[in-house]
Amino acid sequence: MDYDFDNESKKPTLKNILIEVFIWAAMIGAVIFFAYFIVYYCVEKTNVIGDSMESTLSADKGIIINKFVYHVKDPKRFDVIVFKQSGKEHSYYNIKRIIGLPGERLLIKDDNIYINGEIIEDIVNVEPMVNYGLADEEIVLEDNEYFVLGDNRNNSEDSRFASIGNITRDDIIGKAVIQLSPFNFISKLNLKDPKK
Repeated sequence: MDYDFDNESKKPTLKNILIEVFIWAAMIGAVIFFAYFIVYYCVEKTNVIGDSMESTLSADKGIIINKFVYHVKDPKRFDVIVFKQSGKEHSYYNIKRIIGLPGERLLIKDDNIYINGEIIEDIVNVEPMVNYGLADEEIVLEDNEYFVLGDNRNNSEDSRFASIGNITRDDIIGKAVIQLSPFNFISKLNLKDPKK
């Protein structure tokens, strides 16, 4: 009686089965970890609520938020940000444009926005403001505060009003980067013509 050594080596051993199970478990764990990391730290989809960002973003439009970008760099003037204020009455995300940066002095007067005494030019098309709110007197932003405005300046609850006020860095969820329908980069929407 001959012994078949080839057939014996093809039989799975308990050790091989355990290794294969461990590899599959590690792969499933890695996929779950990366999915969690992407959703929690990198990107999120939300819808625009209200018309405070018209004509840049319309109500109910889907947008993608880059939640990772502000972990590696600071928010900049004119970034469109998504934020949620802890302890405030609203439970939804707000979407506004950064105008004032930490440490700056801001004043709105004669439909001009003054930063540290200098007029800054809006990069987007907006209507002249009717109500300057709290910004009709100089506002000094603290080291972690941002002053935000909606692009629909006469129909926006923003930093001009006590209900929103200045936004802290901890309030910021991320940068609004993509409008889904029609697809476009938000930084390219509603810009002033530089030739005018």
